[in-house]
Amino acid sequence: MGALDAAEQGYVAAIAARTDYATAHRDLAQLRWMRTADLSHAMAELAGAPASLELALVRSTVLQAGGNADAAATVLAEALRRAPSEIALLLAAAALAARRRRPEEQLRHATAALRTAPGSVAAARAAVEALLHAGRVGEGTELAERVVAASPDDQGAIALLATAWRLAGDQRHAALCDDPALVSTATIAAPAGWRDLPFFLSELAAALDASHAWRTHPLEQSLRHGSQTQFDLTRSDVPAIRALFAALDAPIRAHLDRLGPGSDPVRRRLTGRYRFAGAWSVRLNPGGYHMDHVHPAGWISSAFYVALPDGARPAPEGWLSLGRPGVPTRPPLAPSRQIAPAPGMLALFPSYLWHGTEPFGGERPRLTVAFDLLPA
Repeated sequence: MGALDAAEQGYVAAIAARTDYATAHRDLAQLRWMRTADLSHAMAELAGAPASLELALVRSTVLQAGGNADAAATVLAEALRRAPSEIALLLAAAALAARRRRPEEQLRHATAALRTAPGSVAAARAAVEALLHAGRVGEGTELAERVVAASPDDQGAIALLATAWRLAGDQRHAALCDDPALVSTATIAAPAGWRDLPFFLSELAAALDASHAWRTHPLEQSLRHGSQTQFDLTRSDVPAIRALFAALDAPIRAHLDRLGPGSDPVRRRLTGRYRFAGAWSVRLNPGGYHMDHVHPAGWISSAFYVALPDGARPAPEGWLSLGRPGVPTRPPLAPSRQIAPAPGMLALFPSYLWHGTEPFGGERPRLTVAFDLLPA
């Protein structure tokens, strides 16, 4: 509803009633962080909160969002001294060690998590990431193949297996990631009621800008130096936003039709129908970018370009990069493909395909919409 002051007061009241209420602490910290980009303000309520394990995870998450990875590591280390077998702490510590480029520490935490919960897909994925970071590609490949066999639609597991195959020089990587039919770009037609595409995009940009009430990125998301809307755009009643999703139908159906039958992770799920599984808008400020990532619960993901107000930038500023792993590997891997953005262009690609946005310059922000598709 946009009543941000009232929301903040509600979270504060909830925490006053239950001081260890981790969900309220996280949501309050995120609200304050996105509104102000002030880490100390975001952490204010957490400073006097109990030292529970759940709150240690919240503190670590907020500190990382604010760029203080060392302090986050200290919080997790202290929590692990009290609960050395707590899987959530071990997974968080492994992920943070990866971010700090400490592969042996990452592997120690990940293998401890897997020993604690041998049936956990999340722990197995963490172990694969650590093995690839440590350069132990053979072991990482073997474990990734087992994870995908156990959870065949887990896009994060598929991404790790593809990465392992690429590092190993295995030709199966090409079939999974380099098939040109798996990636498409198309420019939408102007929806009915708008005289042309530029006019529609201008109205759409104005509608989306009204939803960007934030100064910085949410917790645990891929964007940096920008903001992301916090509700599902497919449920919007704003005419321009509703018209966008109607206009997206034609290029989505064309993409699905071009895929044709097959047994790969995308084609074997084709039903001839699709549904949106969440949609959001991102406004990136100059210097902003998306870290390379995948959408673990998706099927087909997207980037739709609404406004690029500074026009053409030197390549590859602001381009969509595909195939560069969002986890550290030995050796590092470069993007396998890069796509230049254009207003009104929709890019579609498998949710397991690593994707990110290159930093860009200029003086004004840019605006995009993204969504995931699932078979219907």
